[in-house]
Amino acid sequence: MAKYACLLISILSVLAFSSCRFNPNLQGKGTDSLQGIWEEDSVDYQNERLQYSKHQFRITCDSVYITIKTFTKVNTYPDSCFNNGSWTEYAKGTYLTQNDTLIFNTTFTKSNFKQKISGCYRIGQYLPAFVIKKNTADSLYLESTQQHQQIKMSLKEKIVCVQKPLN
Repeated sequence: MAKYACLLISILSVLAFSSCRFNPNLQGKGTDSLQGIWEEDSVDYQNERLQYSKHQFRITCDSVYITIKTFTKVNTYPDSCFNNGSWTEYAKGTYLTQNDTLIFNTTFTKSNFKQKISGCYRIGQYLPAFVIKKNTADSLYLESTQQHQQIKMSLKEKIVCVQKPLN
């Protein structure tokens, strides 16, 4: 009986250890069709709006670097931040796609994409989600799930994902 118990424990141990494996110490691959630098060239009715923003996404593997250029005719910030009605914000983090939705998990940063804990404009997390309306080799049409605005982006540079080790 002890012989069978020992054999059973050995078999279970082999099965348990062979089924377990560590996650690779590499960043994820992301979505192939999104890899690249995407820019929003213009915003619908931008001349009629009091405020609008143009986006740039640099998507590489599962990482995203976002640049948001905002233009406004109305000052809603302290005068030292208003900057004649135009400023740029930055965010970095990761993204994922689920069905037809693009979800960003990013944090506002300084222009060098290092942590931002104070200053003008937004700080903290930036968590937008977009419905992917169209994704071709050179165009990406998104609709914000929060603001229901269309974002029409064009591919400026294709990037091939080269996974990097996680720190």
